[in-house]
Amino acid sequence: MATARTPEDEHPPEDGDESPRGRDSDVDADSQEPCRYYNKSRCRDGARCPYPHVCKFALSGNCRYGSGCKLIHPREGRSSTQAGGGARERSTSRDPKISDSRLYQWQMNEGSGWMDFSNDHVIEAQYCLPHTKSITLYNTKYGAVNIDFKSMTVSGKNLRVRRLDDGNTEWVWFCTLYSKWIKYGDKDPDGKPTPANSTDIEQKFQSNPTSSFTFSIGAKTFEIKFGEMRQVSSDRKRKVTRRPLYRQRQAGAGVPQGQSVSQNTAVGTKPQWQFEGDKRVWHNFKNTRGTNETSDDIEQTFQDDPNQTMNVKANGNTYNLDFGAMTQTNLKTKFTRNIRRVLV
Repeated sequence: MATARTPEDEHPPEDGDESPRGRDSDVDADSQEPCRYYNKSRCRDGARCPYPHVCKFALSGNCRYGSGCKLIHPREGRSSTQAGGGARERSTSRDPKISDSRLYQWQMNEGSGWMDFSNDHVIEAQYCLPHTKSITLYNTKYGAVNIDFKSMTVSGKNLRVRRLDDGNTEWVWFCTLYSKWIKYGDKDPDGKPTPANSTDIEQKFQSNPTSSFTFSIGAKTFEIKFGEMRQVSSDRKRKVTRRPLYRQRQAGAGVPQGQSVSQNTAVGTKPQWQFEGDKRVWHNFKNTRGTNETSDDIEQTFQDDPNQTMNVKANGNTYNLDFGAMTQTNLKTKFTRNIRRVLV
């Protein structure tokens, strides 16, 4: 998993910091580590400080605020990532965009430059689902690769990931309710529409990715804190996520002409459904004696509606698969296990 950061490290400085918003710097940040006090918004030495005043997360290529960061980003060297939906889902309309006919492009960097994923529509399809935390690719040049969508990093490997788009992505906001992700503006499981609208939330986010969005239900006030990706009220906190609306590529769209095929990283395209067994070992759903559903059957149901549920039978037991929660529940014992969808 990605290295955890403290809240003090993750939040940008408040307004009034000495660094201009979104400004780039020509400082040779690779020569030494950046000033830790500047990154905590309290360096008293200012211009006299012997350490570079640059965003330390931009140096590692995973600043979640991108061009909206209030700290200085170096123009060269270990530059900031422009991941659309980058680390902590921080992409905004100010980030660099794809200039050719592609709608989006997923890329990986091992330290020698960004390389395109071929067949990256399978990554995009998974990323568009609010409950999907990661995706595992098994046939890359680096072996098995697990991409963490929240941090835009690869678990256990020194690899970075980013998503670029054409600037026309429609971003959708979701909140957890009854262990499911509910789109803002849609009806909740009780049939009641949520008062906040996803479009309004996105508009506020684009204007200031470090601010918040406030709405009310009766006399109760709720605040969506973009920096924490949480919806908070006086008595409860809920997780919030922001994902793109899936757009189908036209046939033939992909890596632009002139791109070396040898620089691309291929990914698997066949979905495989698995359940988590004892000792956290994952097992494939497969057609064996006593089982009436295969992984392909589960995939077909999932494609029909990624938010529905289905029942499968195995060894005399009936299990309910909940795609929204990504769980498997034994209807007799009520014991629940995690399930996942990987590409092989």
